[in-house]
Amino acid sequence: MRMVATGLLLAMAALFLVARRYEGVHPAWGYALAFAEAAMVGGLADWFAVTALFRRPLGLPIPHTAIIPENKDRIADTMAAFLRDNFLTPAVVARRLRAMNLALAAGNFLSAPTGGGQSRIRAGAAELFAEVLESLDPERLGGQVKAGLRGQLDRLEIAPLLGQMLEAAIADKRHLPLLESILRWAGATLEANEELVRGMIHQRANALLRLTGLDERLANAVLDGLYKLIAECIVDPDHPLRRKVEEGLERFAHDLGHDPAMQARVERMKHELLDNPALARWWEGVWERIRRALIDLARDPDAALAGQFGDALSELGQALRDDPALQLQINRFARRTAVGVATRYGGQIVTLVSDTVKRWDARTVTGRIESAVGRDLQFIRVNGTLVGGLVGVTIHTVDGWL
Repeated sequence: MRMVATGLLLAMAALFLVARRYEGVHPAWGYALAFAEAAMVGGLADWFAVTALFRRPLGLPIPHTAIIPENKDRIADTMAAFLRDNFLTPAVVARRLRAMNLALAAGNFLSAPTGGGQSRIRAGAAELFAEVLESLDPERLGGQVKAGLRGQLDRLEIAPLLGQMLEAAIADKRHLPLLESILRWAGATLEANEELVRGMIHQRANALLRLTGLDERLANAVLDGLYKLIAECIVDPDHPLRRKVEEGLERFAHDLGHDPAMQARVERMKHELLDNPALARWWEGVWERIRRALIDLARDPDAALAGQFGDALSELGQALRDDPALQLQINRFARRTAVGVATRYGGQIVTLVSDTVKRWDARTVTGRIESAVGRDLQFIRVNGTLVGGLVGVTIHTVDGWL
């Protein structure tokens, strides 16, 4: 637009030279000369006015030019005051938000389907979640998580908690499946290592037993007794051995919750475990596997993470869209929150705007304002050139009549 305005001004100068040369040939050239002469005056005047806003015309130190660079700080304060008085007062914020149904808009956005049948949130939230996990520093984030867990475990008295959990499990008979599994594992282990047990008995038997073959009968008797004991413990819930184990568990649970010596022993074991470097390395590996698994799940459109997360947000959007009472509550909360923010931080927001503009150098301020409104200012030059020419023709016409 600057080239158009300047080209039009040069065209008027060319028309002025041609009209001046042929002024006596025909009276019409007089009108053309008046138009071109006045258009040049109007175009030059508006070029000076527009240029004076942003810089000194031709670099000359003319007073009241380069208005924007010279008054940068005052412009910043004026912008901040305008923003504060017209946008960030509690009354203005409340009035603006009263006419808006933010809850309905959010509901429509969350529940609106895309072409693939998924909600917009399902289509983008999982990918955003994956990108956030990838952008974070794995070692630093893993260290922060590890430090956070370490701090929580340091403050947590684990012995009473374990005692309460064990007591609740015993009271609800949840320990029985575990006990039966241990017994079955013991039976399977004994069967798998039967030859080892026989060998141990043979080695410890004296020569007389080995000579008479009683060592083999002794081994069979020991193994049969062990098999019978394990089988009876499995099928008989009231077996004395099982009862002894349960009494031991009950006593252990009681000591965890009430015995200071036991609690101190457990705490000491906890701190030794937390101070072990192997645990730190193990946790770093676990965290990295968790992070990669979460990224893979989020990137898989059919995975439970993306699907369930998207479904949950879609249901929330439908509730916001279809429930007027919920909309009223959400809108009221949003309005009060925005008014509170304007009341508490409005001054800081406008100060941020003012200080930011003041920190810009004059060239930056000039460039940004000129890029925003410079095109329209060049239209002023074009209009000034044309209007000046029309005024010149009018004056020439009136002068001919007189």
